[in-house]
Amino acid sequence: MRLLASLPVAVLALAGHALAQRPDPAALIASQTEAMRAIAPMDGQWRGEAMVSEADGSRLAFTQTERIGPFLGGSVKVIEGRGYNDAGGVRFNAFGIVSYDPATRAYTLHSHAQGYVGDFAFVPTADGYRWEMPLGPAGTIRYVATIKDGELHEVGDRIAPGGASLRIFEMRLKRIGDSDWPAAGAVGLK
Repeated sequence: MRLLASLPVAVLALAGHALAQRPDPAALIASQTEAMRAIAPMDGQWRGEAMVSEADGSRLAFTQTERIGPFLGGSVKVIEGRGYNDAGGVRFNAFGIVSYDPATRAYTLHSHAQGYVGDFAFVPTADGYRWEMPLGPAGTIRYVATIKDGELHEVGDRIAPGGASLRIFEMRLKRIGDSDWPAAGAVGLK
């Protein structure tokens, strides 16, 4: 009986100890914000031509736009991509969040596109970034981007299990301006 009576006290003591061991939120946010500096060249509004390979092997060209900006004090990066057909309709829309975990020292891209949701390893490079989408036994799709002189050039290659690759996506976007998205327009106090 005494054991059962002391159990809630022990649980509360352990919970209090665990909370006391938590890292300082300000330090975590500062670490995340510092890590986001590596991908700051992504920020802005972008527009240009893109191409995707269809399942039948044909290639479809369209206009691609991206708006990319910092959020939560610069501790995460928010991305919206839209592809437009010639009539101006949206044929592709994607939303992503790039974050950094100080505990693992790794970046993650959380993506929503075409009804799919996923978390993918995201790696800043000296001149852009890369990320991969595992396809299980069908292989991997690897995206690699370079950002230079106001141009964001990203390619996507489907890599078969044996190593053969096929280009399935390419976009070449020009930076058309700054963006205050997504931080602007927050609901105010009154």
